[in-house]
Amino acid sequence: MHPYRYVSDERRPVEVLVFETDPAHVDAFLAVDHEIWTLGEADTPGFERVPFLSKEVWLDDAHPGRITLVFVWESKAAWDRVGEPNLQARLQARFDERFAHPYRLVQALHEESDHGIHRWSRFERIDAPD
Repeated sequence: MHPYRYVSDERRPVEVLVFETDPAHVDAFLAVDHEIWTLGEADTPGFERVPFLSKEVWLDDAHPGRITLVFVWESKAAWDRVGEPNLQARLQARFDERFAHPYRLVQALHEESDHGIHRWSRFERIDAPD
């Protein structure tokens, strides 16, 4: 058996958000983001499971303070449910209360493409059990 898995023809919606904050506050941003947004959306009432398949955080050493968040959603419908305005407003207020430093959303690639970005395939290593 090969230690790899290849899956294709998925068509999973992808959300890409790029933020900037002072490099000195990146760790705090990431901690509060995980607590409020990641876990807050993962525990959304009315969902029997986490509505996104994965969330990755990318940092760019060439641009300290730049944070890219990449979500792969199980479906556009699940993403839309989590995007409900009242839920988003509550989470945003909690985030802003906990993260008291300036930050800005630099780019939302999924919006620029009218939500057309999607994961078509993935190739991943499968580690052998210990």
